[in-house]
Amino acid sequence: MARPRTFDEERALDAAMHAFWVKGYEATSTQDLCEATGLGRSSIYNTFSSKHDLFRRALARYMETMNAGQTAILDDVERPATERLRALFDRVIDGEFATRQDDHSIGCLTVNTTVGLASRDAEAAGMLARDLEFRLASLGAVVRSGQLAGDITPKRDADTLARYLNAVIGGMRVSAQGGADRAALEAIAGTALDALAVH
Repeated sequence: MARPRTFDEERALDAAMHAFWVKGYEATSTQDLCEATGLGRSSIYNTFSSKHDLFRRALARYMETMNAGQTAILDDVERPATERLRALFDRVIDGEFATRQDDHSIGCLTVNTTVGLASRDAEAAGMLARDLEFRLASLGAVVRSGQLAGDITPKRDADTLARYLNAVIGGMRVSAQGGADRAALEAIAGTALDALAVH
């Protein structure tokens, strides 16, 4: 009969996610994961089978959590599209300042993984591609809504503007990692919203 696990697997996964988020996949050692989760090596490997499996599950959890927050904002059809996009930018900025260490943000786990691992890890690249597709679809739907309402410029198609917004958000996250302050991020967000406006 298997011994029952005496730890909270979800809490361990959250702790591992944070460790990977701060250091990246390759720089996070098994010892780092043990210290973060409070588990021994055998418990980690018995539960998650490998460092890569633990990372895959941590990345999936991160995407699920972040997308849930984004979806709650972008799917709020009671608000005009531009208000939803402004609220999304506000959430991004607040998130960057909620995760600061040593006066710098730790950024976004998906952005960090895209830059640091995706080209060498087909599984991670596949997860990132599916996540990007989901986010672009959400952004595109909001842009289309704004274009139909006459609030967002029709000069570019919705899919192009969705990619633009996604790139702006990624750039804001990288800027925060580089030490940009809140005013700088708010200025970037404001400029992006101005670019979408009907002139």
